[in-house]
Amino acid sequence: MAEPALASAYGEQRALLLRLLTARLGSATDAEDALQDLWFRIVATPAGQVDNPAAYLMRMANNIATDRRIAARRRVALETHWAESGDAAHDLPTPEREALARDALHRVDATIAAMPERMRTAYRLFRIEQVPQREIAVRLGISLSAVEKLLQRAYRRLHAMADGDGDE
Repeated sequence: MAEPALASAYGEQRALLLRLLTARLGSATDAEDALQDLWFRIVATPAGQVDNPAAYLMRMANNIATDRRIAARRRVALETHWAESGDAAHDLPTPEREALARDALHRVDATIAAMPERMRTAYRLFRIEQVPQREIAVRLGISLSAVEKLLQRAYRRLHAMADGDGDE
């Protein structure tokens, strides 16, 4: 519960606090928001003795205004940095690029699907599920060297597909 002296001083000093906050923040709307924050802080303040409630409230209002101005400067700096880093509309792929990417994905899927079962399994375990090669060897009942060779052949097929050379 709020300190009764603070709540009473808030009611008496509200107009003065609003003028202070408006002068510090430069906007009546921002000042009203800050004044509401001040009230929430008063309500959250545990009951205790405050020697000069009016001065205490002025200091709280001043601190809130300072915090808001610092946050606003940081927000502006962040937004400026973001805006300078590039235009998000230009970062989006064009419909043509999306279609080409979709086509490439279908070709990769088809190439993987056309691989012999053990090669496909080894490739998916290693690249997609990130299973270590030793564990793949144990799961497939083959040597580590055989897993390495399966992966090399899988990579060759995918590179050949990317280069437009067919399967291998």
